[in-house]
Amino acid sequence: MFTGIIEAIGEVVSIEKHGGDVRLQVRSNDMTWADVALGDSIATSGVCLTAVALPGDGYVADVSLETLSLTSLGNWKPGTRVNVEKALMPQSRLGGHIVSGHVDGIGEVIKREADARSERFTLRAPKALAKYIAHKGSITVDGISLTVNAVNGCDFELNIVPHTLENTVIGDYQSGTRVNLEVDVIARYLERLLMGDKAADVSGQTSLTESFLAENGYLK
Repeated sequence: MFTGIIEAIGEVVSIEKHGGDVRLQVRSNDMTWADVALGDSIATSGVCLTAVALPGDGYVADVSLETLSLTSLGNWKPGTRVNVEKALMPQSRLGGHIVSGHVDGIGEVIKREADARSERFTLRAPKALAKYIAHKGSITVDGISLTVNAVNGCDFELNIVPHTLENTVIGDYQSGTRVNLEVDVIARYLERLLMGDKAADVSGQTSLTESFLAENGYLK
């Protein structure tokens, strides 16, 4: 579990094919690694990875084909900059929101423009995720806990302050950049809860639809 408050920027050292999937090495000299043990979870631009080796200045993790197909990690190469966050500890401050590190889909940066000292970004989410993105709600972009400033269909806006621009890889974003998105976990559980007994139905319906809401009294 993570908070979405990035601790450091790391750099991909190597990506090697390993037993059918890949082994990834990330280095960051801006973070202390003494408290990280083998088997610990580390969020890497929003992707929860397990440390299988600790060379002292970073970590090595195995990445499955499933993760490669569902995240932007498949496009990374040596030199790619990534956001890094160690797993949440019981005494840590929850400065962002609850982040699982399980990426829901890949989004795309549509536009970037100056907004006083901040930068305003417009991103486009996959159609299946649009219903989980709410005005003033939380979303995780490449592991960063952010507040949604506006929503228009599948597009949503983010206002990024100078500190976040300087201390995460979001400062590198340009139109066309692909990013890992994780929606608010509460929204996902709420959807399942609203389905009630229908959640156990094996008919193939796995999400809420307008007709389902109307049939069950949620819409008038």
